[in-house]
Amino acid sequence: MIEELYTPKQIELRGRSRELAETTMRPLAAKYDVAQEYPWEVQKAVKEAGLSGVWIPEEYGGLGGGVLDLCIVVEEFSRACGGMGVAFAVNALGSFPIIVGGTDEQQERFLPGIAAGEKLVAFGLSEGKAGSDAGSMITRAERDGDVYVLNGEKKWNTNGAVASLNTIFAVTEPGRGARGISGFVVEKETPGYRVGKHEDKMGIRCVPVVEIHLEGCRVPADNLLGGKEGRGFKHAMITLDRARPGVAAQAVGLAQGALDLAMEYTHERQQFGQSVSSFQGVQWMFADMATQIEAARQLVHTAARTIDSGHKNISKVSAMCKLFATDVAMKVTTDCVQLFGGYGYCKDYPIEKYMRDAKITQIYEGTNQIQRLVIARNLLREAASESS
Repeated sequence: MIEELYTPKQIELRGRSRELAETTMRPLAAKYDVAQEYPWEVQKAVKEAGLSGVWIPEEYGGLGGGVLDLCIVVEEFSRACGGMGVAFAVNALGSFPIIVGGTDEQQERFLPGIAAGEKLVAFGLSEGKAGSDAGSMITRAERDGDVYVLNGEKKWNTNGAVASLNTIFAVTEPGRGARGISGFVVEKETPGYRVGKHEDKMGIRCVPVVEIHLEGCRVPADNLLGGKEGRGFKHAMITLDRARPGVAAQAVGLAQGALDLAMEYTHERQQFGQSVSSFQGVQWMFADMATQIEAARQLVHTAARTIDSGHKNISKVSAMCKLFATDVAMKVTTDCVQLFGGYGYCKDYPIEKYMRDAKITQIYEGTNQIQRLVIARNLLREAASESS
């Protein structure tokens, strides 16, 4: 990170996050990867370090940082453990709908607990038959006096098994497509809210990804995001544009962490009477990987700064940073496994976990194929606008 480009607060935030990642997360990464359990002791450490509400406005008890501040922290956490990085970042994903679309009363009610680390929050958009095509969701929310009754099932709900709150999207006006979708803050204790299947995942195994079953789930009308129906899909898309740099930062952290391990290992590993790192072919790999990582980092930070500036057209740059950084992460982690040779394929060494954790970054919060569509459509729209 080029120090001159960042505020003293951001530099301090990076240092604090890195220390926590190295002293608390890295020593526990393998344990929770094997156990596939949520690392509550890590959550406690994040809370005690005062990092829980980095992205939440100061008036609600947060640090008042923007998306860039979030990315800085997520990168450092993911450098030690990709699962713990996303376990932290998903709270931003879940709370962004409240920040961008909630009423003043809803923000005052829900955000302080998240900022303090007292409450975790998840994000419920995807369904079994509505992943990339989120507008095809079938979960229903019907008004019944002063409550909405939700029925349906949400899939791929990260943190859903441990979160106190879940921002759930459901159809309130059938037949209107995306315009008929509304968002709700659903509290875990609400009758009819049930955690279902826990997915047995390739990577990010310490953070639960679950099905959420909504069976006659009666949610107070006061929990309708923004207080009006039909705004949910818009809020969800704005949220994803703001959250994708966080996924990209996770990818940068994974790539950097893998490169760190590979450089250390190849320096110590002797073959043909010299260190593996002394071979020109290996050095060229390092040069390429480091260049790709830095390019990804700067694109992520450019996207984050663009969002923090209040710029309205952020979809393209958000998609670009997510696409590029996650593809870099998959390539770099795979190459680093190769540099470990046979040991790279064994769980005795931590490097294979980086490759497993990296893969999901190309898939969630919009597959990289969807990101390419978003980028291309924005490019064509800009070209048409310029020629008219």
